[in-house]
Amino acid sequence: MSRFFSGKYARLTPYTPGEQPQDRQYIKLNTNESPFPPSPMAQRLARLEAGELQLYSDPACKKLVSAAAEAFGVRPDEIMFTNGSDDILNFAVMAFCDADHPAVFPDVTYGLYSVLCAVNGVPYEEIPLAEDFTLRVSDYCGVGKTVFLANPNAPTGIPLPRREIEKILSSNPDSVVVVDEAYVDFGGESCLGLIGTYKNLLVTRTFSKSRSLAGGRLGFGVGDRELIRDLNTLRYSTNPYNINRMTMMAGVGALADEKYFRACTEEIIRVRQETAAEMEKLGFEMTPSAANFLFVRHPKFGGAELYALLRDRGILVRHFETPRLKDYNRISVGSREDMRALLNALRELTGERA
Repeated sequence: MSRFFSGKYARLTPYTPGEQPQDRQYIKLNTNESPFPPSPMAQRLARLEAGELQLYSDPACKKLVSAAAEAFGVRPDEIMFTNGSDDILNFAVMAFCDADHPAVFPDVTYGLYSVLCAVNGVPYEEIPLAEDFTLRVSDYCGVGKTVFLANPNAPTGIPLPRREIEKILSSNPDSVVVVDEAYVDFGGESCLGLIGTYKNLLVTRTFSKSRSLAGGRLGFGVGDRELIRDLNTLRYSTNPYNINRMTMMAGVGALADEKYFRACTEEIIRVRQETAAEMEKLGFEMTPSAANFLFVRHPKFGGAELYALLRDRGILVRHFETPRLKDYNRISVGSREDMRALLNALRELTGERA
């Protein structure tokens, strides 16, 4: 770091995104992107908006907010859009966490939570998951801290039933509970229907996964209007034009094209289930994923070893070099062709035949 870098960040370890190598053509199963392009309607509306890029985007995102409020059955003042869901997670840490309101989340979850706390100088606690990577709800009941839960969890893909999250919400009435639903469309149970019941609930979502807009950077949060007002206070104080015009209209198009959305998510679920069944035949062990990825290990290989062997064969998966996760790899669900290539490579490596 330079001598000008603030000392308050001296110990900061930044979040490590999934690699985006340029040295060769890879089958990318490492960043949980959709194998499908954005919906035709999303593409068309984004192209039309390109001709207006000399003008600032609408900071209130009126068209997008109206479309989302109708799609998700909430009021317009209960929703706020951001530059990807990482953005609203950062706003949530800024708004609802401090020395008197520390954060709490599992020890195995989305790695950005701890980084956002460190950047904002917020104390946090990591509660270990059980040995099978399930979350013990009792660990979060009455904890009296700002709770962050990815549901389904990442990188395990394990979902938590809504009734269990309600226990956490009702037992922490004076603390905000943030439920990160980045992967909920692939088999999880959403908490959006609880917004009117619990004023301490903030649900965050993204268009990156099930809406095929990872490169567009579009996320949002839904909660009681007072929570949303708090978050907008910070957004308007930092970057009020955080959603560009093309992304905003791509979001409107993605929400309007419900048939395309359903077809893509249903296909990803089918391919996930089929791939999991074939991998089990090859001796792989895995968690019960309700996301667009599989979290797997094999008794013959260390996680880093399998990652390297697949990379050599032109297939990228995600490996986490931490004590609890070092034997595992997270594998995104790609197209049928992508997963066929993966399975062929795994059969070769394990010495099994189709």
